[in-house]
Amino acid sequence: MKYQPAYLTRWSVSQQEREQLEAFNRKLAWLPRAKLFNRRVLRLAQGLLRVAQSGGERRLRKQGLRAETRRVQMGDVTVPVRIIRPETSAKGVVLDIHGGGWVVGNARMNDRFNGAMVKACGVTVVSVDYRLAVSAPIEALIEDCLCAARWLLDDANSEFAGLPVTIVGESAGAHLAVATLLELKRWPDLFARVNGALLYYGVYDLTGTPSVRAAPSETLLLDGPGMVDAMRQLTPELTDEQRRTPPLSPLHGDFTGFPPALMFAGELDPLLDDTCLLAERWSRSAEVEFQLLPSSPHGVIHFPVALAGAILAHAHRWIAASNDAFPRPE
Repeated sequence: MKYQPAYLTRWSVSQQEREQLEAFNRKLAWLPRAKLFNRRVLRLAQGLLRVAQSGGERRLRKQGLRAETRRVQMGDVTVPVRIIRPETSAKGVVLDIHGGGWVVGNARMNDRFNGAMVKACGVTVVSVDYRLAVSAPIEALIEDCLCAARWLLDDANSEFAGLPVTIVGESAGAHLAVATLLELKRWPDLFARVNGALLYYGVYDLTGTPSVRAAPSETLLLDGPGMVDAMRQLTPELTDEQRRTPPLSPLHGDFTGFPPALMFAGELDPLLDDTCLLAERWSRSAEVEFQLLPSSPHGVIHFPVALAGAILAHAHRWIAASNDAFPRPE
């Protein structure tokens, strides 16, 4: 970017924090890059995820929390959701949409983050267990997330009535979060209840933004040169012109009436331009805070570095402040 818009903040790190992050990046450089539709890699990733999730319920109980799994329905669509509630009355509700490149993951994979969010912000978190693109078209993933959003926001759902709602998404989950908001505009009363959006380094154009198309082979974590072709595999029957149509590519949607947003993206992430362009377009309609993270690749909030904790703490403060400012009935 040739200039620094008002909504953009370049995150400040100490020399020690930068050195810690750069040391971890050197370790990442030795790892294979993620390839979305490599079946062998996907089976391995899902297996590792299941191992990592063992004992998850016990860890939640140690925090004084419990998770409820249920199926919710709107119209002809039914989707499982995972609900983690605070120990006292909720100050708001978060709709969480997990990442995983549309092909890996489940609603439990963010339990650590969501449990911490429940404790720090006093919110209830509803995580969507949407179908994955290995067995369903990407339109079905959006459909599942929209179903969960409509259920959460519906007047018939008395548990969440009158509470501020924040939608949270990471990576592919951020793509689905913005796509869900665009689709939700068909129900203006429900859409108006969304109080904010928290988006971590999302992908918003399925044809590839300039930074994706120029990604080199040494890109950390993600397979830079293969990203455009991998995204095309999500919609193999479509042309690039059709792929750019929202909500498939949310970047090209209408952001009129959108809620305030907090966005994060790393300087080393090939998806950087996705957030840069989204922030610029979103900011024409609503307040946007875009935090540009130094020396940071994709997925940074999962890394064992001080920056990850600082990012999450900032996000918690933003959600809490947004909920505190939400107008309550007298």
